[in-house]
Amino acid sequence: MDAEMGFSSYVWEAGVVFCRYFEKENVSFTGNKVIELGSGTGIVGILATLLGGNVTVTGQPAILRQINNNISINVPFACRHRSKVCALTWGEDQNNFNTDYDVVMDSDIVYSSSSYTALVDALGHLCSQRTTIYLASEFRSGNGSLSFHEVTLPGYFNCHVLDRLETKYIAVYKLTKLDSVDCKK
Repeated sequence: MDAEMGFSSYVWEAGVVFCRYFEKENVSFTGNKVIELGSGTGIVGILATLLGGNVTVTGQPAILRQINNNISINVPFACRHRSKVCALTWGEDQNNFNTDYDVVMDSDIVYSSSSYTALVDALGHLCSQRTTIYLASEFRSGNGSLSFHEVTLPGYFNCHVLDRLETKYIAVYKLTKLDSVDCKK
């Protein structure tokens, strides 16, 4: 990990749990328009591409080269046309993105309470009533992540726990937007 890459240089355990969940449930994203937020290494977006999705993998500008490199190594050439990499800073430029995604994916992006409002804004913009959000999170003490999942998110989304890894305090959630809720604060 270095100053430029920060947390994005690791494959975090929540991302691995997320991928294992999709494998266990035999999930297919074939024909779905998917966006991954805070992609880091791109592991979840890469899997969604391999599982048939048309995937936009997003992150801070400084990490896009890493994501592109990981896609070129892990996604067969014949599938690469179904993935693209874009910069996205929550709360700032999500309006540059469409609002017609079938699936929004987030893995271990709930670790800093200072970004929670911007994350809800981004999710609100990117999602329609038909969008499914999959969110995998590791709960850490002192960052408000449990409260974010149990109090904040249910104010905007229907939230269901799909899977848990109790030994590591990791949960996989499925969210859908509540009717007529404005996620902007």
